[in-house]
Amino acid sequence: MKRFSFSLELLLGLAIGVALGFVAKIWDVSWLAETLTRVGQIFVQLLKLAVPPLVFTAVLVSVANLRNVNGAARLASKTLMWFLITASVSVAFAIGLGLVINPGQGVTLDTGAAKAVDTEGKGTWLDFVTGILPTNVVTAFTEVNVLQIVFLAVVLGAAALAIGERAEPFLSLSRSVLELVQKALWWVIRLAPIGTAGLIGKAVSTYGWDLLAPLAKFSAGVYIGCLVVLLAVYPTLLAVWGKVNPVQFFRNAWPAIELAFASRSSVGTLPLTQRVTIERNGVDRDYASFAVPFGATTKMDGCASVYPALAAIFVAQVFGVSLGVGDYLLIAFVSVVGSAATAGLTGATVMLTLTLSTLGLPLEGVGLLLAIDPILDMIRTATNVTGQMVVPVLVARSEGRLDTAVFNAPPQSLDDAPADRTRRVPEPATA
Repeated sequence: MKRFSFSLELLLGLAIGVALGFVAKIWDVSWLAETLTRVGQIFVQLLKLAVPPLVFTAVLVSVANLRNVNGAARLASKTLMWFLITASVSVAFAIGLGLVINPGQGVTLDTGAAKAVDTEGKGTWLDFVTGILPTNVVTAFTEVNVLQIVFLAVVLGAAALAIGERAEPFLSLSRSVLELVQKALWWVIRLAPIGTAGLIGKAVSTYGWDLLAPLAKFSAGVYIGCLVVLLAVYPTLLAVWGKVNPVQFFRNAWPAIELAFASRSSVGTLPLTQRVTIERNGVDRDYASFAVPFGATTKMDGCASVYPALAAIFVAQVFGVSLGVGDYLLIAFVSVVGSAATAGLTGATVMLTLTLSTLGLPLEGVGLLLAIDPILDMIRTATNVTGQMVVPVLVARSEGRLDTAVFNAPPQSLDDAPADRTRRVPEPATA
């Protein structure tokens, strides 16, 4: 029998998870809710297990690979430019949306009971900058501090570029480790339909309308803002500047977007994002090996642009603080420049804390939103990962590094692990 495509398996996992979640919620089936929670936790734990070696080797190798790319400096600068442009447009839409819907107006919450989050080491710009520099290399990995891991990888990758051939044994080892981690992580990703059912089921069974009702306008605003970026901003950029079919792009990219929505982790989705970018969207492999890992740790239009802008407006309105034009410009600045603070991990608490502290808004506002954060993080991460695929397509297209035949072909099957695909020609698939 022909098995379902990976994309369809993910959709089935979502549907089954929603159904089981409603059963657990409506009939108060505690054992089912607990089972869904455990399945989701195990899946996320497996993804996070691979984060330190994956981020370190992927970023290090991607920086070192720039020496094999003609015009590497131009490609890197163009990539950064598009990161800034898309972040700026996203936060501008979010601020405009916030001013229209006023997400915090009329909301009655017990602000006195709101708990201040632990902001030590992440509440100010100084904390953010100093937090990038590890005090202990081992601690950066054991505590999964992605910013510090990225810093170490960039420094060592640049050093490898500087010393040239003498660094080849180290780079060869790093590439081997990266391939091993990606292979093992692909086995985890193949469990994504089951993990998706657990994660979505847990969300449905845990977060009912009673919890969402006071924050319904804000929650809807986050989803609307992210969907505007997903379905309006990105397609416009692809069609106007990339000269490619946005519908075909989303057909190609859909499995990575689905996994990002369910897993809520840009880094956990990284291997699939990179495969889709190369094998389905036709981006040059050498350039993609730099742009995709770099984007997975710094390109966060959902978590760092849409969400903090709307959240800052929400918190200001709930606490009765008036915001002026300068404050909105400051929100935009923080969102564009501070996006690396999210570092591809689940959630955007660090980014929100940074935004609120910069504006002088009560940090207790973070505590008000933590309860529904998993629900919001799904669409935020899907937006993040989509942007991480859009930018390489735009840059590759402008530099003649986009294989339009691959881009426009029927999407290739993703059922095999990455290493397996070098052994045989993949068969076309419809999903």
